[in-house]
Amino acid sequence: MSATLAYTVERKTQASQIGGFAAATVVALLASFPFWGDSGWMREFNEIACYLIFAMMWNLLAGYGGMVSIGQQAFLGLGGYALVVLGNFAGFNPFLAVPVAALLAGAAALPISRFAFRLQGGYFAIGTWVIAEVIRLSIANVSAIGGGSGTSLTALRGIEKATRESVTFWMCLVSLVAAVGLVYWFLRSRAGLALLAIRDSEVASESQGINVQATKLAVYVVAAFGAGLAGALYFLGNLRISPDAAFTVNWTAFSIFIVLIGGLGTIEGPIIGTAVYMVLQQTLASYNAWYLIILGLIAIVVALFARRGLWGLADEHLNVRLFPVGYWLRTSGTDEGTST
Repeated sequence: MSATLAYTVERKTQASQIGGFAAATVVALLASFPFWGDSGWMREFNEIACYLIFAMMWNLLAGYGGMVSIGQQAFLGLGGYALVVLGNFAGFNPFLAVPVAALLAGAAALPISRFAFRLQGGYFAIGTWVIAEVIRLSIANVSAIGGGSGTSLTALRGIEKATRESVTFWMCLVSLVAAVGLVYWFLRSRAGLALLAIRDSEVASESQGINVQATKLAVYVVAAFGAGLAGALYFLGNLRISPDAAFTVNWTAFSIFIVLIGGLGTIEGPIIGTAVYMVLQQTLASYNAWYLIILGLIAIVVALFARRGLWGLADEHLNVRLFPVGYWLRTSGTDEGTST
């Protein structure tokens, strides 16, 4: 008798299967919310969805791609302003203009990347911030779209408030599910594995035949598309846009806080981080400047004592993966009969 080992490669866990069923149930319940829920809560959800989409795209860019940007608000603002221009001046239905605005923001990433990719490390981070400020100042000088004071989304006039709020809510829900699904699918693909390799070492990745520049550009464009989608959805619900609101660095600062708290380089991290951030915002917003100080202190504590974030801490102790993107090799021993 001789013992042999059987090997199987797994890409899902029991927790991911249970989590998938639970997530589908939650999404189904949320889809019915406009029929029985309060409009105030719908607006809260819309804001949460926009922050989560934006944070997930920043996490894809920095946490998985290793490209730390402080200027992703540039694409959020471009998505918001593209929505206003398409709705107010081009005659687009504002709801149909949302995905088009996101595509335009993603397209804008192509020429912008030619400048941003000339920089590395900290210079890349500061450079993206400078690019966002240049775009903000440029738009603030265009009087046709309100200049520095901004403008309103007048294309929604004539649409009943209940209809507007319901459709906006459903669009935020669908966009959020699609964003999570897109990131999950991408990270499980060959391109996702290439991205992780590039994050660890560009030189080693290139030596293995990975097209480093093309992969980084693809991730940069996808992250810009997601940021533009978040911006278009946010200002669709807000009904008014201004350069200071659309291009403020607070968008990126808060997304960094969300990802740092939840767990950098995980899909679950931004979800946990957004929930924590929204609770803190509702609880501490009345403390004015102290609100930001407390957020900073919480971020420092987490960075010192839970470097992988709250989700990383839970995974370390419970070994739970709701969105597994790697490969696991399982072995099982079997006895084989041999004849002599």
